[in-house]
Formats: sequence, C-alpha cells, structure tokens
Amino acid sequence: MAGRRLVSETERIAIESGTVGFEGSLVNGAPDWKALAAIPDGKLTDEEQAFLDGPCEEFCKMIDDWKMSQSAEKDMPQEAWDFIKKEGFLGLVISKDYGGKGFSALAHSAVVMKLASRSFAAAINVMVPNSLGPGELIAHYGTQGQKDKYLPRLARGEEIPCFGLTEPEAGSDATSLKTRGIVKRDEKGETVIHIPNLEKRYITLAPVANLLGIAFDLEDPENILSKGQKPGITLALVPRNTAGLEVGNRLRPMDIPFNNGTIRGDIKISPQSIIGGPERAGQGWKMLLEALSIGRSISLPSVSVAAAKTASYVTGAYAGVRQQFGLPVGKFEGLEEPLARIAGLSYLSDAVRITTARMVDAGQLPTIPSAIAKYHLTENMRKAVNDSMDVLAGKGVISGPGNPMNRVYQGIPIGITVEGANIMTRNLMIFGQGGMRSHKHMIHLLEAMENGQYAKVGLRGLKMVGESAMAAVQSLLPAAIQGGGIGDVDPQNKKYFRHVNRLSAAFQLAVNVSYISQREKLKFKERLSARLGDVMSNLYMASCALQKFENDGRPDGDRDLLEWSVQHCLDGAEEAFDQMMANFPSKIAGDFMRAAIFPFGRRNWKPGDALEHRVAQVISNPGEARERLTAGIFKPKDTDNDVIAVFNDAFVKCTAAGQLERAARKEKRDLNPAEAQMVKDAEAARRRVVAVDEFAADAATPYRMALDTI
Repeated sequence: MAGRRLVSETERIAIESGTVGFEGSLVNGAPDWKALAAIPDGKLTDEEQAFLDGPCEEFCKMIDDWKMSQSAEKDMPQEAWDFIKKEGFLGLVISKDYGGKGFSALAHSAVVMKLASRSFAAAINVMVPNSLGPGELIAHYGTQGQKDKYLPRLARGEEIPCFGLTEPEAGSDATSLKTRGIVKRDEKGETVIHIPNLEKRYITLAPVANLLGIAFDLEDPENILSKGQKPGITLALVPRNTAGLEVGNRLRPMDIPFNNGTIRGDIKISPQSIIGGPERAGQGWKMLLEALSIGRSISLPSVSVAAAKTASYVTGAYAGVRQQFGLPVGKFEGLEEPLARIAGLSYLSDAVRITTARMVDAGQLPTIPSAIAKYHLTENMRKAVNDSMDVLAGKGVISGPGNPMNRVYQGIPIGITVEGANIMTRNLMIFGQGGMRSHKHMIHLLEAMENGQYAKVGLRGLKMVGESAMAAVQSLLPAAIQGGGIGDVDPQNKKYFRHVNRLSAAFQLAVNVSYISQREKLKFKERLSARLGDVMSNLYMASCALQKFENDGRPDGDRDLLEWSVQHCLDGAEEAFDQMMANFPSKIAGDFMRAAIFPFGRRNWKPGDALEHRVAQVISNPGEARERLTAGIFKPKDTDNDVIAVFNDAFVKCTAAGQLERAARKEKRDLNPAEAQMVKDAEAARRRVVAVDEFAADAATPYRMALDTI
C-alpha cells in the first residue's frame, strides 16, 4: 500500500552513500572493462616515492616492535613520535594548503603498507590520524573555520586525534548509539549540546589524543537548531580539556603495543563543535559511511597486504633455508600448497589494494569495493599468515625478537574486527548494500512500491524478468564467445575475461531471481546475501588481478601468480553460486538457476598441482618475480640486529651454497677453499635462522636470543 516503508531511513542512507563504478557493471551482467582500464594507473609522484624511500625507511629503522611490546609504555618511543610529527606522517592526506603532504590515496596506502610490514602498532599510529580520525571528516565536511583551525595543527602533529564511535551496546550497528546529545539553553541563555552519558570504547589513540571526534544521537526538543526534534546521528569535535571529559583508561588489543582506550563523561559542547557546523546536525551517518568508504579502501587493505607480503618474504626464505631429511622444506610437495597460497593471495590482495585506491584517486567514493577490500583482504591475511605459521612450525610459535611472524599473527583478529566486523561486512554490506546500490532497477523499484506507483512497479518488474531471461541465455553460452567489451588485453588472458563475463551474466540472473522471488524478505536472508556477496567479490577481485597484470606491462614472471589468483577467484565464485542455489529458499528457483548457470556442471577452477608448484617457486627461490611480489614492504639489511635481514641473508647464502654443492657433485669434484667457505658461511647463517629465543627460568631475563651469533 502507499506509504509503506520497505527500508528504514538509515538503510536508505547506507544504500545511497558513495558512488557506483566498475563493480556496478558486474551486478548488471556486463563488466565495463573499458571503465576499469580507464581509471588512472596512479603512479606515485617523485615526491611520494622520495618520502617512501627516505622518511618511511628511516622511521622503519627506528622501530623495534618486540622492544615496544616489552616496554612499560607499550608504545613507540618518544623519538619515534617526534619523528612522525616532524616529517609530516600525520598529515599525509591533508592538503598542502593546510600544511599537509597532499598525497594521493595510492601513496597513503603505500606508506601504511610499508610501515605495517615493520610494525602493526607503528602503522596504526600513522593510519588513524590520516583516516576517520577525524581529520578526514574535517577536510570533507568541516566549516572553513574548522579547517583553518584544526587541519594545520593536525598536519604538524600538534593535535593527536581519535574518533569515538563504538560503544558497549553499539558496534557494527552504529545506528544504535546510546550516547545522547540534547540541545538546550544553559543558565546564560546560550545554546549548548549536553551529552550526559558519553561512553565509548575500543577507541584507537584515545589515551594520547587531545582532539576527539565524537558520534552521538542528537535530540533537539525545542527545535532550536531548526533540524527537527530528533536530527539523529551527529559528529562533533571535543578538545581533551573539555570539562567533564574522562579519557585515558587503556585497553590492550591482543597486546599489540598501540594506544587504545575508553572515553566517558558528562559534557557540554557548543553547536559550533559539530563537524560542518549546526547545518550538519543529523548528517553524521551519511558522513561516516562516505568517510569509511575511503578509510576502508586504504587502511586495513594496506595492513593486510603488508602482512601477506611479509609472509611471502619470510616464509619463502625459511622454506629455502630450513632442512629436513637433507632437503630444504620448500622442496617437499606437501608444503607447495601453503606456499602457493601465501604467494597467490599476496598478488591478489595487492591487485585489489591498488585498484581500490586508484578509484579513490579518480574521485570515487567506492563504498562497496572498499567493503570487499576490507573483508577479503583481511581474510586473505588470516589465511596467508596461518599458512606461514604452519611452515615455520616450531620457529613460529616461540615468542621473541627472533620470530618475524609473532606480532603479525597476534594482530590478525584486530584487522578482522575493526572498521566493520567481517561477519557483518560479508552478510549485510557487500551484497545487502552493494547489490541494492548497484542494481539498475532496485532503488527505483523500492521508491515506486513505497509510493504506491504500481504501474511503475509492474514496468520495472517486467524489465527485470526480461533481463533475467536474457541473462539466462547469455550464461548458457560458452565462455569462448563471451567477448563483449574486453578490448586489447593479453591474448593468453582473454579466456579469463570471457569467464568473468559469463559469470557476471549468471550473477545478474541470480540477483534478479533473488529480488523477484524474495522481495522485501531478501534483507533478512543473510546467508543468501553473503553468498551473492561472495560471487560479486570474487568477480571484482579477479578483475583487479587481470587489470594489474595489464598495468604492470604483462610481465611473464608474474603470469603464474596471475593465473593462480584468477583461478582462485573463479573457483570461489562458482562455489558461492553452488551453495547459493543448493540452499535457495525456493527449490524451483534454485533448480532453474542451476540449469542456466551450470548446465553441464561446475568447472573445476581450483589451481592444480603443477600451477601451485610454479607459484610456490616464486617465493622459495631468489629472483625478480619474488622481488616484485614483495615490493613495497620494509626489507632491512642489518643482519646483526634484525631477524628479517637474517632470514634473507641466509636464504641468499643457502641458495648459492646449494647450487655450488649440486654443481660439484655433478662434476664429481671437491669444493675449492673459497667454495667450501661459502658453504660454511651458509651453514652458520642457516643455524641463526633455525635458532629460537631462550629465556631464563623467570621467563623475563633473556638467556640466549636467536639473533646472537652462533
């Protein structure tokens, strides 16, 4: 009936937030390859590259994550804080007009990735001020006065910011905020916002912040701000010295040494404290969604890629150094599967990171690509690091400065949880929000249904039925003839573009059948939504990998990595289709889709043993492909004090020594003195790698550290 609301106002704002780009064409059955290729490739400027090679490199050398974790402060040393303030790390994305660096999103991503490869904690300290924290909100939505006052101070590090959103009763459901702001007139007759029940937790940098962004539900009983009696979620800037504010109780997320804590209080602030001024009262939900679409595109994807690349660099080296039964463990077939997965997920994740950051630089607000990147790249990180721990085995479970993956492993749950918990992101956001936002008919159909415009409802419905029939026909066609819009791409990869085209048509069919058969019930079918989201995500990620290969100049050394990545995604998409149809609420509809999408059964896309062997070799042998795959992370050279440098040094020496010994055996000769010394040096380097940190009985005093010369 007319006037019936099918989605809430907060749901509508979420659906309408951000922009729709290439991902929208995947939903509508015709991937726009030209649009994807047209996004500027985003090469770093000379200034940005110099920052990575200079201050970033120097900062990484200053950081010792193990020492930070063991210190009383559980924080970076003061000299490191002073350095990042002085060198402008806290103003990477603030415009040069306000004293910031004015870097691109891609450069911002590259900085966070490099720092995270050294220390999650150090990366977080830089990441938060450059994201939601609330500099980005001020830059996009603040008044001119707020920009003039705060942005230069944030860029110089005079203001350390944090942003308070999460509460004990409001996490992923940010619309359930219990913190209330009430507009009233004080005893002097001045308008204030009274926040009597401020309580926030999990707030990164809160213990050291002096400028707090706060989200609260604003009420205005007398309509003093002329925004109605209940304007809704509002964002405001609150200095630390505000009367009644309590900041500083510290939380310890997985004992990673960064500042995280609580915010409480009973405070009064001016309406001018609202980000954007009183005119922005009640607009906080939309502001958050749009700002998060940028933050999710950069922060956690960059940290996740850093972890995966570090796993590739470290685990590949260890597989070439550690021996069992007289052979490097990387030579055993049983380890090729996890090694290939680590390498392949590193390549795939980097492709998604780069593509999504390029979208931001192109002026998009990629709400759905950022959700895909946040969810899948943090999950890829989890898989890659878990695989690394399996390969490192005993070495990986002993804590100490000699374990390069210890802190990375501890940090995984943080990435999985923050900026939208992964379960929520998969079940509700990627398709629940993204499918609705991207679909060419659904928003218009909802509006017509809510307004009782049944003629329009019928017309849209007929169009969807017709498009579903066409999509069914297209999905039945062999991939070999699905060549629409592919353009000039590497001939060997055209088959993959065609398969993405076919599965995109199948996805359009599945989306339309789901909407038509389930209607408003679809938003409550979380598993159905999650599986549709998995299809969308895998098609998007495969597309990113294909475009990365094109943008990189089609290097032959990366072809196996690309093939693994795309096959992994196509297998994931088909698995999601299979599970979606097997569990579809209507068996008739599920069987119809199966007949159209898999008329001859699923194709087995899972990467085969031969391909996994070649991909595993990329990281377990020195070479250009390994260096390209791990480019952008910090690669220390100090073999006296840095475990990753020790791993790589031993890797190079043991590889060369192994080649010498094999050549000597083939030639049936003894090693000469120089060669014998190389083998001896390699053995000493190997022993440093396999050594673990030992502690005295009190478990605090070092007894012998793995980095000690043996």
